[in-house]
Amino acid sequence: MRGSFPDCVCRTPLRPQTVLRKLRAFQGPFDTLTLAKVEMWRSAIISSVALKHCRFQIMDGVEPKGADMKSTGFSKLAVDGKARCGVLHTPRGEIRTPAFMPVGTAATVKAMMPESVRATGADILLGNTYHLMLRPTAERINHLGGLHKFMNWQRPILTDSGGFQVMSLAGLRKLTERGVTFKSHIDGSKHEITPERSMEIQRLLGSDIVMCFDECTPFPATEAEALDSMRLSMRWAQRSRDSFGDRPGHMLFGIQQGSVFPQQRQESADALRAIGFDGYAVGGLAVGEGQPMMFEVLDYAVDMLPEDRPRYLMGVGKPDDIVGAVARGIDMMDCVLPSRSGRTGQLFTRRGVVNIKNARHQNDPRPLDETCACPTCQNYSRAYLHHVFRAQEMISGMLLTWHNLHYYQDLMQSMRDAITAGEFEAFQGQFHAERARGDIDPL
Repeated sequence: MRGSFPDCVCRTPLRPQTVLRKLRAFQGPFDTLTLAKVEMWRSAIISSVALKHCRFQIMDGVEPKGADMKSTGFSKLAVDGKARCGVLHTPRGEIRTPAFMPVGTAATVKAMMPESVRATGADILLGNTYHLMLRPTAERINHLGGLHKFMNWQRPILTDSGGFQVMSLAGLRKLTERGVTFKSHIDGSKHEITPERSMEIQRLLGSDIVMCFDECTPFPATEAEALDSMRLSMRWAQRSRDSFGDRPGHMLFGIQQGSVFPQQRQESADALRAIGFDGYAVGGLAVGEGQPMMFEVLDYAVDMLPEDRPRYLMGVGKPDDIVGAVARGIDMMDCVLPSRSGRTGQLFTRRGVVNIKNARHQNDPRPLDETCACPTCQNYSRAYLHHVFRAQEMISGMLLTWHNLHYYQDLMQSMRDAITAGEFEAFQGQFHAERARGDIDPL
C-alpha cells in the first residue's frame, strides 16, 4: 500500500475507521496530503455511505503526480442482472455510476450553491447549450474562463446539444438538413444551431461530456415520421463527430433515436457504433409515452448499445423511473424534477411524495424524513417547511430543493451498494414496498 495509493474499490464494505487508518499509513505520491487534512475529513468519512463500495477520491481537483490529465474512460466494477455499477473517469474527477446529474440549466442549479449541490453527493452537473448560447452567450462564458469557472463548479459538466429544445420550439423553428433556425424565446432574435455550431458552443463552454446534435423525435410519431427524424439525427451525428475532432480529456456521446420502433432503434444503434462515440444516450423517451412504454423500449434498446461504454437515459426522471432504468442497464440520468418539484413543494421521500403545502403539516414538529441526513431533515420541522413555503420565503426553495437532491443521490448510492453486493433485486422490492406505505400518519 505504501507504493501506490489504495483506490478503495471495495467488494465488501470497509469501516470508516479502516479507511482512515489506511489513509494515515499512506506514503504515496499525494505529497499535499497531510494527516491534519485527513482528520478534517474524518467526520465526513464516518457519516458518508458513498465511500462503501466506490472509488474514494482524495481531493477534488488534485491528481496524482504523473497522472494523465487527459485520460478518460469507463470502468465497470460490478454487474447484477442488467444493472451496472462503475466509474466514468474524467480529468476533473470520477463519476460514480449509476449517476444522477442535477440540471444547471442557466449555469446554476436553481436555489442551490454549487458547494451545496456537491455536498448532496453529486459528481457531475448538466448544463444547457440552448439557454447558455442565448444568455449570457457561449463566447462570453469562454472569455470569462469557461463554464466551470463561471459557475464555480470544478467537477465534470455534461452539456446537452440543444436537440430537446429543437423539439419543444416547434412553433418558433425551421428545420432543414443543415440544422435549425429559430427565434429566441427571450427576445425574439433569430439564431441557428447546426451540428457544427453545437460542437462549437459546447467547446466554448468547456464541458467535459459533449452531446452530439440531434432532433428529439416527438411522441406520438408515425413510423415514417420517426424514421425520417432518426436518419436525420444519424447524419447530424456524423457531422457532430467530424466537427468535434480530437479533443483529449473530453468525451462525445452519440444519441440513439427511433421512437418506439425496434427496427429503427437497431438501425440507429448500428449507425452510432459505426461512427464511434465515447458513450451512448437513449434519446426520444420521457416525452409523453408513459412509463410502461418507456420500459418496453428500454428492454431492447439498451442491449443494442456497446457494453463497454456508459449508457445515458436523457430527461429521466421520477425515482421509480430511475430504478427501472438502472435495472435495464442505464448508467446515467438527468432531470429537472427534484429541483423543480422542490420549488413547488413536492418532496421525495423513501415513503413516496409529500406535498408540504398541505395543512396537515402546519403543526407537525417532526422532520420530513427521520432517516434522511440532509440539512433540511436534520434541522427543520415539517411545520417550519410548511410555513416558509406558504409565506413564499426564499429559504423554502433552497431547503426543499436540497432535500430532493439529497434524496436522489442517496437513491443512487443505495443502488450502487446493492449492485456491488449482488442484491439489486432485493433492493427493488424494498424500494417499491416502502413507497407503497405512503407518508407517515398525521399527528
